[in-house]
Amino acid sequence: MQRFILVRTFHSLIALWVISIIVFALIRASGSPADALLDSEWMSAEQMEAMEEYWGVNDPLLDQYFSYLGKIVTGDFGESFTHQGYTVRELIANRFPNTLQLAGVAMLLSVVMAVPIGVLSALKKDTPTDFAGKIVALLGQSLPSFWTGIVLIWIFAVKLGWVPTSGKGGIDHMILPGITLGWFSVAALMRLVRSSMLENLDSEYVKLARIKGIREWKVVWKHCLRNAAIAPLTYFGVFSAAILTGSIITETVFAWPGMGALILQGVRDRDYAVVQTVTLFFAFMFIGANLLVDILYAYLDPRIRYR
Repeated sequence: MQRFILVRTFHSLIALWVISIIVFALIRASGSPADALLDSEWMSAEQMEAMEEYWGVNDPLLDQYFSYLGKIVTGDFGESFTHQGYTVRELIANRFPNTLQLAGVAMLLSVVMAVPIGVLSALKKDTPTDFAGKIVALLGQSLPSFWTGIVLIWIFAVKLGWVPTSGKGGIDHMILPGITLGWFSVAALMRLVRSSMLENLDSEYVKLARIKGIREWKVVWKHCLRNAAIAPLTYFGVFSAAILTGSIITETVFAWPGMGALILQGVRDRDYAVVQTVTLFFAFMFIGANLLVDILYAYLDPRIRYR
């Protein structure tokens, strides 16, 4: 296990290095930040060049990349071009708790809804309960998040007035964006739980447990669900990172001040430091989540061993 963790950690570092090269190249291929942030009608070419010199974006590309790589190693991610006076580290420290808060609501909603619905659909196969679960999965997989968010705002915020339309505040501000962000994963996770439970309910060890007289709830929730959790755990591990990194649309619809809104503004304004750092931060979380899931496999199912 220790060798597996070391090898996977090394592979993760290589992946992060490759991502840093790709992001560095793509953001500079979009053009100079001076074109997006400065008014060329009111500034002379000399002033524009002086500003680019101050930002360090007109240096040779190799010099820019190695300077950027060196800053990452030392933990200095540079300053934002758009948010004057703020370092990228300060921006992430201010925005990430907001995204984490919203993602926590979405993940809690996904687990609380998907697992019971998936288990009940498997136990009540081909019944109205199973059909209702399939409808939930169909709607969750087919409805785009931006449309879901707008409809939820129109019904529950505009028409009924139960919750605020947008912005960050108390728990009432998190209900609609949390549902919007987690709805897709509810459908996917429920389908995985249902299919895995159906496989385990017909297995020999479940029949043996029932013959021994073990209570049905214990057979279902302790024996079957634990062995059926491999596939859902894989998805949930990837989803946990993806929901943090893929909240751009939801945060935009609900004007939520998180990481998604930060990187969207950075791309629009060609804020090199923000885009590079936030992308690497997202990639680190995504790769780390996959590694954690692989490690949890061995503890969840003793049959799995890494050599």
